[in-house]
Formats: sequence, structure tokens, C-alpha cells
Amino acid sequence: MRMLNESTPPRARADVATAEAYASVGNVGIGFDILGHCVAGAGDRAEVRRIPEPEVRIAGIDGVVTDLPLAARDNTAGEALLSMRRGLGLPFGFELTLHKGIALGSGMGGSAASCVAALVAANALLDEPLSRDALYPFALDGEVVASGSRHGDNLGPMLLGGLVLATDTRLVRIPVPAEWHCALVHPHVVLETRKARAALAGHYALGDFVRQSANLALVLAGCYRGEAALVREGLADVLVEPRRAPLIPGFARVKQAALDHGAFGASISGAGPSVFGWFADRASAEAAGAAMRAAFADEGHAADVLVAPIDGPAARVV
Repeated sequence: MRMLNESTPPRARADVATAEAYASVGNVGIGFDILGHCVAGAGDRAEVRRIPEPEVRIAGIDGVVTDLPLAARDNTAGEALLSMRRGLGLPFGFELTLHKGIALGSGMGGSAASCVAALVAANALLDEPLSRDALYPFALDGEVVASGSRHGDNLGPMLLGGLVLATDTRLVRIPVPAEWHCALVHPHVVLETRKARAALAGHYALGDFVRQSANLALVLAGCYRGEAALVREGLADVLVEPRRAPLIPGFARVKQAALDHGAFGASISGAGPSVFGWFADRASAEAAGAAMRAAFADEGHAADVLVAPIDGPAARVV
């Protein structure tokens, strides 16, 4: 081990860092606003520069989305960095450039990915970097800009990786067998998060809440125990999916395609319109993904397919 001594110069602090955050499946059907997992294969990158001015400014945005606000307070990633500055009392600021790889309104956590990538990059520039859990409150502040509410089902898995239970104050990573895979199919349709949330207004039967709670418990228990039968029994959304399904063209056929290819369960990813299914192995997920894409095509919509382990990677500095 190399030891420092009085003649060893201190390591220079970096002034620029780039981080990438991957796509995610929010809600996972049965865990509305509190459960999600990351999906490698698509992501956002954030390049953050430490600047002497006590402010946050956005230098530019490129990629699949370019018309996002450049004012920091109106931008998910910008507000997250402002929250970090406020929370830590930083005497310096950040300049941010976003490289968007996830379309907004896709149900793949596009706004959350920008937010998390920016925070992870900025964290690398701090004199004393924080833990991923400590970044979570700043990420929640950023998420409000995009969705109007503080929910961490996309943020949590991006920060920690894998399947994560995200409450208002805590992130808990849930173990998942390495061989279990997700097929995430994104039709070329935009469904705004606020519109999808508006579809949930109204009354719900108490019995449906009880059933949904039981399903969530079954899925979590199945993941901890590695028992696919428990997940297969529980991975069915009886609260949110029925109200949002009409917003997604061909949803019933796409979901059935996943089930016909052996999915433990399938549902809407986040606010939609993307649809996901969980499978016992990669080969099953790939076959199902092709069938799900074909079902969207039958409705007149091209679609992209991501197949990746459910226990995927967290955001990282690149």
C-alpha cells in the first residue's frame, strides 16, 4: 500500500465529472411510487463542472430530447443540484450539460435519470463525497419538477442499482436472483406523467387495496427467497393498471404476449406507455420482447426492446 508522507503532494481535486444513470421500471405494477428496478441498455449522461460562482447553470442539452428548460429551477437535474447546494451550504456552484438517452414520457424514468446522473457527477466533485442514500433527498426535490410529487420508485434503483423499495426517507435494495431478467418494450408513443397520474383520480375499493398489499408482499417475499412461484402469484396490479391501460394502444395484447412467453407477470412501466415483463432467464425475456414488440406493431406503433437483468447496475461515474 502506498503511504502519503510530508513530501507527497496531495491529489488534485477534479473539476469535471461525467456520470450515467440507466433506465428504470417504476412501480413494478404492484408498488406504486415505492418500488422500481433499473434496466441497463439505455441511459442519460450528465457532465458537471465545479465553478466558483455560487449558482447552478445549464450549459446545454443534447440527445433524444433537446427542448427541456435551461433555467435550473425549471429543470429536474438543475433543481436537484440547487437542492444539493442548499442542503450542504456549498460555497461553489455547478455547470451542467445533459446528454439525453431516454425519451421523456416513455415510462422509463427519463427525468429521474437526468436528475440522478447530475447528482452522482456533482457528488464526485465534492471535497467529501456523500453516500448514495444521502443523495436521495436532493433527487426527490428534483423529481417534483417533472411529476409534481416526491416519489422515489425510479430514483432509488438508479442510485443503488437493482430492485429498490423507496419510501419518503429510506432506500432498501431488494435481492433478486441474478438469472431473472426483464423485457422492457417502449412504443414510439409519448404519455406525459402528469396525464397518466390524472387518470388515477377517483375512489378505490378497500378490497382492492388489501389485494394489492398482498401482491406486493408476495413479490418481495419471492425476491428475498428466490421463489418464482411467489412472484408469479403476486405480480398483478389491481389498482393502477386498470385505469391507465386505456391510455396505451394495444396494452392488453402486449401484456398477453409477455404472459404467453412465460412471464411471471407483466404491467405498465412507470406512467407508461412502456410495458415490462419479468422472466426466469434471458432467453425467455428475449423471445417475449420480440412478441411484445410485434403486438405493438399490430397496433401501428414501432417499439424498442430492452432486455436486462432485474438486478441491474447503479448509476456510475464514467
